Amino acid sequence: MKIISYSDINEDFFTVRELQKLEVVEQILEDIKNQGDAAVRFYTKKFDKVDIDDFKISNDKRVDAEKFISNDLKFAIDYAVENLTIFAKEQLANLKNFEIEVRDGVKLTQRIIPLESVGVYVPGGNFPLVSSLLMGVVPAKVAGVKNIIVCSPPEISKEILYAAYRLGIEDIFQIGGVQAIGAMAYGTQSIPSVNKIVGPGNKYVAYAKKQVYGICGIDFVAGPSEVFIIADSSANIKFIAADMIAQSEHDKEAEAILVTDDKKLAVEVSECIDQFLEEYKISDIARISIEKNGIIIVVDDLNDAVDIANRKAPEHLELHVRYPNKLQDKLYNYGSLFIGEYSAEILGDYSAGINHTLPTNGVAKFTGGLSVKDFVKIVTQITTDSNKFNVDLYKVASILAENEGLKGHKLAADIRLEHLLKRS
Repeated sequence: MKIISYSDINEDFFTVRELQKLEVVEQILEDIKNQGDAAVRFYTKKFDKVDIDDFKISNDKRVDAEKFISNDLKFAIDYAVENLTIFAKEQLANLKNFEIEVRDGVKLTQRIIPLESVGVYVPGGNFPLVSSLLMGVVPAKVAGVKNIIVCSPPEISKEILYAAYRLGIEDIFQIGGVQAIGAMAYGTQSIPSVNKIVGPGNKYVAYAKKQVYGICGIDFVAGPSEVFIIADSSANIKFIAADMIAQSEHDKEAEAILVTDDKKLAVEVSECIDQFLEEYKISDIARISIEKNGIIIVVDDLNDAVDIANRKAPEHLELHVRYPNKLQDKLYNYGSLFIGEYSAEILGDYSAGINHTLPTNGVAKFTGGLSVKDFVKIVTQITTDSNKFNVDLYKVASILAENEGLKGHKLAADIRLEHLLKRS
């Protein structure tokens, strides 16, 4: 694993990786927009090698899935759902409706309104990403979204079907990849269009989400997973090595970065990673990712580590230091912060209750992770009392409109001002 000094970092380290243009994605989306189910069926057969007549999973299949799920997994799903729900409810409670009278007779109101419909994309693959389903569905339900649909590649695993059944999801479609994103954005004969699409996916899914943004909302365009660890001599070497491997096994392009002021710890973590990769037979994906993107940076002062973290804006940021309170308030660009060696990033992935759908590739500089607020919209309204009108309100509007050369705007202000002055 590469070990470098602070002075060796170049600007490429902080450069945001642009999303690759994928013309095949644009073609698929165009076909789905124009042809609906026929295009979804064609591309599902082409990419997933499955010929599907009915995309929607029947209720019988979902109920039947429960028979094949272990009690341990049922407990784990219930536990994670409970923690996610507790946290999402508290988030929602802090998004408040309010009304304020800014001037005599002029009331401004904020309303929190749930979205009408949401599509949750759950990636397929060799292992079912049940946690991705929970992270998308639970906060949407807490927010009050009435219509939630789930799309996942065929054949949808029994684990995902059980979790969806546990959460009361009625509309589950066995569609994956770009065709799922297109179907949820445009709507087809079988799949309803939604107001917003959330959930992780590969580069094709990410590009598709970017392309349909504006037709519907999306959470954000996410790239490969990232973990950034700040550690000092007090840190547990095995914990750090395990956490770096955990994120690296997501994707060959994942990034695992350690910044430390202890050169001895840097060397020992690198050696421990090699040992763990061999001893625990971790996937080749993790090994490739570590070799390609893994890096350990040695600094003279942990304040330099803070500076690097804020410039990098990582998805997951861990503090393995003796006095975390000295650093945590200086950190402001990250998806989620994990403070202390037992606040493992995998708790955020699965069980603690925070959401694991987080911004990557520098996106944490302007947004946080998926939360209950992503499933509501904040709208405003004005109510005026004509018996308590404020002359300055219309004068200011008239002056600003005139300054901008918008005569129609000025007219709309002046005509009301004139009418109200006559009444008085």
